[in-house]
Amino acid sequence: MTIYFTNVGLHKHKIKHVLEGALKYLKQPSRDIEMSLSVVTPNEIRQLNAQFRGIDSVTDVLSFPTLELNREQLNRNNFPADAVNSKTGKLNIGDVIVCFDRAKEQAQSYGHSLKRELCFLSLHGMLHLLGYDHVEPSDERQMEDLQEAILTKLHVTRKTK
Repeated sequence: MTIYFTNVGLHKHKIKHVLEGALKYLKQPSRDIEMSLSVVTPNEIRQLNAQFRGIDSVTDVLSFPTLELNREQLNRNNFPADAVNSKTGKLNIGDVIVCFDRAKEQAQSYGHSLKRELCFLSLHGMLHLLGYDHVEPSDERQMEDLQEAILTKLHVTRKTK
């Protein structure tokens, strides 16, 4: 997996470990996938939220999928050529945007580390890129269970410092 990081800082390696571990857990071909992950200010994420979702407020994470995926196993050969990065040969699944200040606030509120919250939000965003959502209660439960299972397997617990 290739992740194009912007402003991620010192937790970059742990986030990469979690996202790669999630792809392995989901049996996705990680070597064929790329995405971007950016950490932004509250004002930046508020502007993106307003522009793309019509919600003029700060949120913790936004996902911008480049493909319409439905939780299926990815095979880059099943997508049009323009979905594959011609320079890398990888399938670009989209962009995840995380608000640093909101992640910090939530980590304090939930009583765990900032590293754990950044990993959680990054994973949550990537699952949206892969077609998971939480609109319906059953989908929300499935996504929550999946996130918890992946983070537990990778030892990113509420006590992770």
